[in-house]
Amino acid sequence: MIDEARSASSGSPDDTPVSDGPPPPRELPDLVPARMLNEFTYCPRLGYLEWVQGEWADSLDTHQGTFRHRRVDEADRKQFDAPDGGGTKQEDAFPPEPLHARSVMLSALGEGLVAKLDLLELDGDLATPVDYKRGRVPDVPEGAWEPERVQLCAQGLILCENGYTSNEGVLYFVESNRRVTIPFDDALVRRTRELLEHFRATAVLGEIPPPLVDSPKCPRCSLVGICLPDETNLLAEPERTTKDGTRRLLPARDDALPLYVQEQGDRLGKSGDRITVKRKRDVVREVKLKDVSQVCLFGNVQVSAQAIAELADRGIPVCHFSYGGWFRALTSGLVHKNVELRIAQFAIAADPRRSLEFARRFVFGKVKNSRTLLRRHLPELLRAPLQRLTGFAKQAEEADNADSLLGIEGMAAKVYFGGFFQLLEGGHAFDVDGRNRRPPTDPVNALLSFVYGLLVKELTVVCHAVGLDPMLGLYHRPRYGRPSLALDLAEEFRPLVADSTVLTLVNNGEVRESNFLERGGAVALTPAGRKSVIAAFERRLETLVTHPLFGYRVSYRRIPEVQTRLFARTLLGELDAYPNFLTR
Repeated sequence: MIDEARSASSGSPDDTPVSDGPPPPRELPDLVPARMLNEFTYCPRLGYLEWVQGEWADSLDTHQGTFRHRRVDEADRKQFDAPDGGGTKQEDAFPPEPLHARSVMLSALGEGLVAKLDLLELDGDLATPVDYKRGRVPDVPEGAWEPERVQLCAQGLILCENGYTSNEGVLYFVESNRRVTIPFDDALVRRTRELLEHFRATAVLGEIPPPLVDSPKCPRCSLVGICLPDETNLLAEPERTTKDGTRRLLPARDDALPLYVQEQGDRLGKSGDRITVKRKRDVVREVKLKDVSQVCLFGNVQVSAQAIAELADRGIPVCHFSYGGWFRALTSGLVHKNVELRIAQFAIAADPRRSLEFARRFVFGKVKNSRTLLRRHLPELLRAPLQRLTGFAKQAEEADNADSLLGIEGMAAKVYFGGFFQLLEGGHAFDVDGRNRRPPTDPVNALLSFVYGLLVKELTVVCHAVGLDPMLGLYHRPRYGRPSLALDLAEEFRPLVADSTVLTLVNNGEVRESNFLERGGAVALTPAGRKSVIAAFERRLETLVTHPLFGYRVSYRRIPEVQTRLFARTLLGELDAYPNFLTR
């Protein structure tokens, strides 16, 4: 029993837990949530991701669990402490009934645990924790899987330290509508404390546990798109893992899409579970919040405080563009909790040698994908640039300093755009003499600048979602107001997403000369032109492509997040080098 096992261990409730490992640093919380101990028991990597790195993602399972917990999450107003005695004669005539309290938060400093109990049943000093589980009773001799038994035992340990006697707990399985009693025997108590000590030691060490290999636990895990178990295993140990063994990665929030608002004077508001767009007093558009992945505002579009609060609570960023399409700000909720990742990012950014390793990969990927786009479209007689781009890609891999790498990128860009401009078939209106910007002086460069802004916006949003600081790059130098890391990560996608979109727009006649305005030597898109460009850009993001490393089909909307998470894995040392996304 717990109380007997406790008395055999060292000391009183005020003592610190016994551990052979090093004491935790001040940055580590004193108390481990029992729920996180459950996750660590289920998968050490999952527990580390959630507790140490602060990662979280909803799935169908988590939504169902939240729905089925809606009653127990409402705290009872009743006092559940044992009465001090006394009472009326009527009360003394009947034995006291067991007390019940819902959603009780308790902690135990001696054990190093904290838990929110779904339900607490009290009969005098005897306390029984009840934990709700959404599924069915498993067909195992112990009555439940180990993670659930450990979590329940941790709650019992907390109750004992708070002066109660707790010899057993109950798991209530919602789908089976059954209670399963779990005795807190010596073996379960020892196992719970061993796992708790192991969890703390892993957190102190600061090294994320490796992903599970071909585990059936992974596909339904809500963090599979963050953990990337198959992808990480394939890149870390290619000799043990094959591309055929990589399970298809399901897109995150595949049904949610960006909402663009560009009509000057429009006002974004909230009505129930919908985002509304008003023009003067009329509602011109309504979109369910669950269908929105991000909100993009161009120029003078107002947003209500209620809408901002709701979008921030749901983790939906608001991207602010100038009227001409310059990406200039992002409004989001609280910064991602993964401090560990940002510490690694800042440390590498401060190391010129390590920064150069990443910068070489960014430029190499950009040049290789630029060559691929030209190879697909240039006639045989005009393919001279391809050999030069191959040479520049090799030079980028071997560059020994940042200035040299910058020069190689510049020469490669000049060769590439010389070929790219020859692919445009829109007539005289789309003739162009080299790349120019800030401001663009011709329709083609206006298109490129606008689409590049959309692409960098995508990578900025992804950086925030992953937990990186988009302002601190490893190749692009920090500059006030510039998302340098987003620019770094966007490099390999410029030819594949942005330039391909411009090529489609011009050659298919989706934009015409009438879609552009010229003022003072600068060229900008009209509202109708921007609408056409945004539609083409979104279509490009929806395009499915076979991932060259992992072999599954995935959309360009999802690939930037996969690549950014692989970049994060490289920052943290799980991968030796950043794996570029290179199409064939």
